[in-house]
Amino acid sequence: MTRVRRRQFLIAAGALLAAPIAGFAQSRYPVKPIRVIVPFPPGGPTDVFARQYAVRLAAVLGQPVVIDNKSGAGGAIGAVEVKKSEPDGYVLLFGSASNLGLYNLMSSAPLYDALKDFVHVASLGGAPAVFAVNPSMPQTLKGVIEAARAKPGSIQYGSPGQGTYLHLAGERLKLEAGNIDIQHIPFRGSSQTIAALLGGQVGMTVETLGTALAGHRAGTLRIVAVASPRRSPLLPEVPTVDEAIATKGFEAVLWNVVAAPTGTPAAIIDALAAATGRVLADPSLNEQLGKLGIQPTTESSPAAATSYIRTEIEKWRPVVEASGVKIQ
Repeated sequence: MTRVRRRQFLIAAGALLAAPIAGFAQSRYPVKPIRVIVPFPPGGPTDVFARQYAVRLAAVLGQPVVIDNKSGAGGAIGAVEVKKSEPDGYVLLFGSASNLGLYNLMSSAPLYDALKDFVHVASLGGAPAVFAVNPSMPQTLKGVIEAARAKPGSIQYGSPGQGTYLHLAGERLKLEAGNIDIQHIPFRGSSQTIAALLGGQVGMTVETLGTALAGHRAGTLRIVAVASPRRSPLLPEVPTVDEAIATKGFEAVLWNVVAAPTGTPAAIIDALAAATGRVLADPSLNEQLGKLGIQPTTESSPAAATSYIRTEIEKWRPVVEASGVKIQ
């Protein structure tokens, strides 16, 4: 064998050996801890959901799953970190309706594309938004709207922040009710929003069911409508928005999706999707999250998750355009 032919043979042999080695490495995924970035502060509904998910994912995969809170810019800071990470399945995003559904609609200079820069592992479910009022306000959503029509600008509603999903849910209500004049007051997080509602600084707030539930049960505030297709089992006496003011299809659910950087191998995405399916089928997870008003999705897939995000973006596009809400 000549020197040239020998070199060609060795190169070809090396290529043949490389393929099974790479496949073997992927088939053994994961071989080290996985970091899940939660792009919001600890203690909120997204963080609570992520931690419940991480514990069970670790048990299924046999490796530690560590939560890393990277809050800021409405969830964009954490999303950008995942986008720039090595696409090897060891850094994941616990994405939300805010940073995967609304961000590209509202940002004047987006740092990422929710559809192009991520592979979506699975849709996880989420928590419905609710409209809650101070005890001094009318105690029905219809009554609040009638009061706003009678005296435009007299009612203010709070949300956990400008450009958040809950803010947009409030803007959608205004549009659905005939473009009524209710002023939005943004706060820094749910704790400040609830405090402002209880203190009378705002008459109404848009929150997640789990966040407002304790106050409703204690009588310090009143949940007047749930933004979901059906009434919540936790509050069967509270109407949906559609029931309260005769809208059609008013739904605002703060959903969550697990995502990885674009370029992550399909075998790893499939392994994560299968593991996530086992996690979401866990009855104890459904029970614990159900008490918080969070409803896990029992069946999902990468394709279904991407399709869901695409649908949500188009659903909220007219609301963003009509309200003129923009973020940096």
